[in-house]
Amino acid sequence: MIPHTHDDIGWLKTVDQYFIDSEKQITNKGVQYILDSVFPVLNMDPNKRFIYVEMGFFERWWKEQDQNTQDVVRKLLQAGQLEFINGGYCMNDEAAVYYEDSIDQMTLGHQFLLQTFNVTPTVGWHIDPFGHASAQAALFAQMGFKAFYFSRIDYQDKTQRLAQKAMEMVWIPETSQGIENAMFTHVNYQHYSNPTGFNFDIVGTDNPIQDDIELEGYDVPQRADAFVAYFRQMQTQYQSPDLFHTAGGDFEYMAAHMNFKNYDKLFKYIRNTPSYNANVYYNTPTEYLNAIYPQNIKYPTKTDDFFPYADADSAYWTGYFTSRVAFKGLVRRSGEFLQAVRKLVTQAIWDKSSQYLLTNYAAVDQAIYKLEDAMAMGQHHDAVTGTEKQAVAEDYKLHITKGIDAVNQVKLYNRFLY
Repeated sequence: MIPHTHDDIGWLKTVDQYFIDSEKQITNKGVQYILDSVFPVLNMDPNKRFIYVEMGFFERWWKEQDQNTQDVVRKLLQAGQLEFINGGYCMNDEAAVYYEDSIDQMTLGHQFLLQTFNVTPTVGWHIDPFGHASAQAALFAQMGFKAFYFSRIDYQDKTQRLAQKAMEMVWIPETSQGIENAMFTHVNYQHYSNPTGFNFDIVGTDNPIQDDIELEGYDVPQRADAFVAYFRQMQTQYQSPDLFHTAGGDFEYMAAHMNFKNYDKLFKYIRNTPSYNANVYYNTPTEYLNAIYPQNIKYPTKTDDFFPYADADSAYWTGYFTSRVAFKGLVRRSGEFLQAVRKLVTQAIWDKSSQYLLTNYAAVDQAIYKLEDAMAMGQHHDAVTGTEKQAVAEDYKLHITKGIDAVNQVKLYNRFLY
């Protein structure tokens, strides 16, 4: 079981609103509370695990923490209880993005992780983008990723793959580099959610586990039976005897102890009941890879895209290819502007042709970073896609505009030769 939270860099609420949990009338979700909640629970039990993905949120949370909290996070990371997956600023879309912009947003997150923790993620995690491109798989391979996990594939494709035990595969994108970009690929069984009937989160709707036989409502045997039966069915549709399943969802773990406490009760009962002949524990994607690699399973291969994506009959997620076309245009033009500025600044510093840049490098670098940050936000799978609420779309535009203004204010255009 892989405890995780999926934290959109804007969607129903803006990035800032999601972080601090304002605008509760829209949705009661706050990323700062998730991170505040998870690490103390992990620190109390070395058997617990958690993964985190979106550096656009994590970095701002990290900067607010005192030394003691930062030391705890570093300890958990070193012990393998915390794993940073994907590691980009966000989880970018794969259809409406330009490749340079998606690389940039990944770079921004990876630079933070490398400079702060000396960590480089090795697993791709795109559980929510609306379809998947072989080009993205190729990019991930070239970033050093050894596996790619995701959830959304066409419902007919998923039905067929489940029947053929082909939910795990080796993806070999059709590029000039050939097999160099081959990567183990895993399609999640139950989207990126908890097993059906076992969402114990504070925003979940399933009943908690009652394991005290002296109290009314004692139900752990029945719940354990249902849990094991769920995975017995899953076992018929995957090749390995080791099964990988998410435990989490959108903005879950604001009260992490609720999830972990109930799963602890369930896991304990299952382990102590020999008739189940099953073991269940917290894990990470990397630990799962380490478990299945020695099994030498022969996986099917795939070379092309997972597009278009439909989650039901006549429910194709293709409108976002062209929705909010004005914002898509702004992202493209701003990306071109950012690339041009960085190239000119780099060249001028390299050949020392601009005394202004040499003297004011810190201010120039800060201005460029402001635009990089805004552009990274714009690559999110609910940003450039146009699938966000109107107020959120306006907020994305505001951030990009502020980034462009910051670059303009350092007056680079007439400073390169002076």
